[in-house]
Formats: sequence, structure tokens, C-alpha cells
Amino acid sequence: MRMRFLTGTIFALALSAATASAQQASDTVAPEKATAVTMAKRVEAKSFMVVAANPLAAEAGREVIAKGGNAIDAMVAVQTVLGLVEPQSSGLGGGAFLVYYSADSGRLTTFDGRETAPLEATPKLFLDEAGQPLKFLDAVIGGRSVGTPGTVRLLETAHKLYGQSDWAGLLQPAAKLAAEGFRVSPRLAALIGAEGDLLKKSEGARSYFYDASGTPLAAGALLKNPAYARTLSAIATGGADAFYRGPIAEAIIETVREAAGNPGVLSLKDLANYRVVERPPVCFTYRTLDVCGMGPPSSGGIAIGQILGMVENFDLRGPGPGEAESWRLIGDAQRLAFADRERYVADTDFLPLPIKGLLDKTYLGERAKLLDADKALDDDAIRAGEPGWDHALLLGRDAAIEMPSTSHFVIVDRQGNVVSMTTTIESGFGSRLMTNGFLLNNELTDFSFKTHDGGLPVANRVEPGKRPRSSMAPTIVLQDGKPLLAIGSPGGSQIIGYVAQALIAYIDWQMPVEAIVAQPHLINRFGTYDIEAGTSAEGLIEPLKALGYAVKPVEMNSGLHAIEITAGGLAASADPRREGAAVGE
Repeated sequence: MRMRFLTGTIFALALSAATASAQQASDTVAPEKATAVTMAKRVEAKSFMVVAANPLAAEAGREVIAKGGNAIDAMVAVQTVLGLVEPQSSGLGGGAFLVYYSADSGRLTTFDGRETAPLEATPKLFLDEAGQPLKFLDAVIGGRSVGTPGTVRLLETAHKLYGQSDWAGLLQPAAKLAAEGFRVSPRLAALIGAEGDLLKKSEGARSYFYDASGTPLAAGALLKNPAYARTLSAIATGGADAFYRGPIAEAIIETVREAAGNPGVLSLKDLANYRVVERPPVCFTYRTLDVCGMGPPSSGGIAIGQILGMVENFDLRGPGPGEAESWRLIGDAQRLAFADRERYVADTDFLPLPIKGLLDKTYLGERAKLLDADKALDDDAIRAGEPGWDHALLLGRDAAIEMPSTSHFVIVDRQGNVVSMTTTIESGFGSRLMTNGFLLNNELTDFSFKTHDGGLPVANRVEPGKRPRSSMAPTIVLQDGKPLLAIGSPGGSQIIGYVAQALIAYIDWQMPVEAIVAQPHLINRFGTYDIEAGTSAEGLIEPLKALGYAVKPVEMNSGLHAIEITAGGLAASADPRREGAAVGE
């Protein structure tokens, strides 16, 4: 079994309690108020584990496996409960990416349940009358931003291939909670309160998230959702087709196309035609381990592979997490990976991408030479590289905004099957449109608002039927073909930095699982080094400035959830910044 130890002193405050003795799964509860310096709990189990962003969702998954279900069965229960109790982050009206390891076959695969652009979408979808890109919220609020939801079809597709429990029974935990009511969590209450009037623009959302006087629901309020229970009942008996055809589908289209002030163009044909795509994972070797994640239309797997592929040329273990030199290498590797991401990554069903070239060791070795310095890279040195192509294709830089919402959960069952799934409706509360008891996504705003960069087409431009680029990065780390770690996070484009940092902490710095999810964050995507405010990472501000960086302390609300598979069983932890829980037996 691999030895685990901590290095560095500057992170001592954030990690000291993270190495506390293991606790029983039943002791894991959501904190009343999660902060950046709250310590993570380590939970150990012998046979199976579920980690999700809300205790009710985690418990639903635990009950499924305890009654004989497997990881895919638990996934269905976890997601449908999350869509009820954490509606601002994911749900039936959104999409998801699943990385799955099958213990029977020893095969790892991925499922793309990303939303698609409507068939009636045009390049002008996010341009105003003058041909200029819309302001972000002007594009988000209403039907214009809604893509074809993929989550329900993904759940059904994966269940038909790998599930073993009765489909209808897996929807019962969420349906029961919806009918009987659940207590509004502190996080959900705070986010409703922070919405101002945005949620009130839709009658469905206004009547659900506010009382009769227009006051936001308070933490602890009992919230019932009979419409969601009816939707789940229909899907339980009619499968995903009950969502993509018939009354539910008709209500979705009516809500989108009749959204006051900002209608969309989603159609019944878009819903009926939606398909989940099973894709090969993006895998690469880092140090001695294989790291596998999601490929396009997600940029997560590629960008993380590039970051790790560049820093692999340097010793990170020596300086450790407490030295600015480590973060100079990691930060500038992130900047270079984001430059490639902006130029090259989009839906491969619409254009070929140089995936092999972007992850080629020789290419990344050449890019790593830019890091062989003692100062931060100048901004003019951060540009897309020239990876190997199978053909010639010139692309421009895009202009997409990706908001930090989303949710992630991980599951390992008794048989050793592993689920790592990131799920989203894009920004908090999505398009703010609600129908049939669930919110609709604003995923189309993940496309570039501009279609061309000068005279060059943008890879991630809007096209009918296309899936917008994402940063979601569900990940499984393997050793000798066997899963060792399942991890992922919400957080918009910050997801890439969160997961890359966690992997470096796990592999290079040998941190235990509870430490890798609790460590303070440092991320550099576009030049300014974002430092997690209120954490011991602020001690690196002056050293990073001395290296030439602009530095900014900011709130960085990750939701890292991880399970480590060890020789003695399972060890797991939920990010203490949110309300997650790890439960198992």
C-alpha cells in the first residue's frame, strides 16, 4: 500500500484536523456553516462508499447499495435526490458527464449526457441587434440559454447497461422526499436569498422558492415538491421517454419558448432526438499512475492532462505545497493549458480536435521548457501551442463564460464498480425557469458568444445540435489497471485547477484523502493568481508577487469529493466548503 505523508508548513492550519482519526459513516453530517478553513472528515468503510454534496442524497445512495444495488443503481438515486434538495446545482433539467469503471470487465468508459443546442439555434443566438455579444445575465435569464437536457437519458442509458436493481424503485427515495417534504439546507437558503429578484422573474421559481409575501425560504423550512414527485412517477413507469416525449416535454418547450422577454428556440424535436454518447476516456500517465477522465466536449480531462504533463518534468515533491516555486510551475502550466483549451477544445462530433497532440509527451515537454525559469511567465508568452494534427485546421480563441455551480459525487460498491459523475444546470439556478418541479439549465451560455476571432472560426461556437464545451472533470486514477482514487468537483472553469491540484497533492505530496479535498486553493487561469481568501494560502501572496504575479484573494467554493480504494478498504471525504457527506459500510 502506498505511503502517505504531508509536506510543507504553510498549509498546516488547513490540514491539521484533516488527519484526524477515521469516523463512522453515520457520524458524517452537513455543517451548519461551511468555511474555507473547516476541516474535512475522513470516513472509512470496508465494502462500499457514497460521497455526495448533500447528506440526503448520499444516504439515498447508501440505502440502494445496502439493499443489494450497485454503483450505477446508487447513481440514479443520488442524482434524483440532488435534483430535489440541491436544485441550484443539478437536476433533471440539466446534463452530466459520467466516468465509470466496471469491475466485471475491468473496463473504464465515459458517458456524455451534455446538453445540446436546439436545431433552430443560429450563430446570432447570443448577439444583440448590433451584432455584439449579449451581457451574460441578459443571455442566461429566460429560455434563450436552455439546451436539451441530458441527465435523465444518461441515468437510463447507464442503468440499462450496468444497473441491477429495479428502475422504478431507484426513483422512490427522491419521490418520497418530494411528496413528504425536506428541510431547506443553510446553503440552499443562502443562495435563494442571494438571488435578489432573478428567481422571481419566473412564476414557477417564484412560487417555489419564496413564500406568499415574496420572502425567500429560510433554512429549516419544510419544502414539498409534488410536481417533482409526479415527474419521477412518470419516469418510473415510462422510462426516460416519459421525459423526452409527452406532457413533460410539452411543458418544457412551452416554458422555454414563452419565457417573458427572452424566449428560447428549444423544440419537441430536440427532446425526442436527444441521445447520450458513450465515449472513450481521456487517459494519461502521471508519474507512475494512470489518470482517466472525460474528453470533449469537456475540456477537463485534456486540460488536467496537460497541466500534469508539463509539471511532470519538474520536482514538485521537493519544494512541496508550502513553497511559491511549486505554485509558479503549477500556475503557469494552468495558464498554458487554458490557452490551448480556448483555441482547440469543443464538441468532437462537429470538428476534429488534436487530442492526441495536446497530450503528447513530446509536445508537453516542449511546452514545459517555458516553465524552466525563475519568474512568472509574461502575458505575451501565454499563447496556444502547435500540437500535432492529423490534418490542417486553423481556429480562433473563443469567448465563453462558465459559471461556478454544478455538483459532483463518487460511488464505490461492493463489487468494486466505480462511479465518478459531475452534474450541472450550469450557473446557480440555471436559466431560472422552472417546470414540472425542476429547474432548466442555461448550458448554452457555455458556448462562445462570438463565432469568429478575426477571420478564424471559433471551435466552441454555437451550432445546431452541438454540445457546448465544459470544464467538468470527473476522474478515476488507476494503478496497474485497478482504481485507486475517484474524484471530481464543481466550480465552473475552476474545476480544472481544483482537480489538478488535488491530484498533485495526492500523487506528489502524498496527502491523505481528507487533506486533498480540504487544502486551500491556488489557481491561475488567465494571469492573475487567485488565492483562496481566509486560508493559510494567503501566506503565499507576497512570495508569488515577488515572482511577478498579480495576486487576488477570492472566495473559491469547490466541492471536491473523493474516495480512495486502499488495501484495507475505502477512505473518503467530502469538501468541507459545502454540505456534503461520505457514508458507507
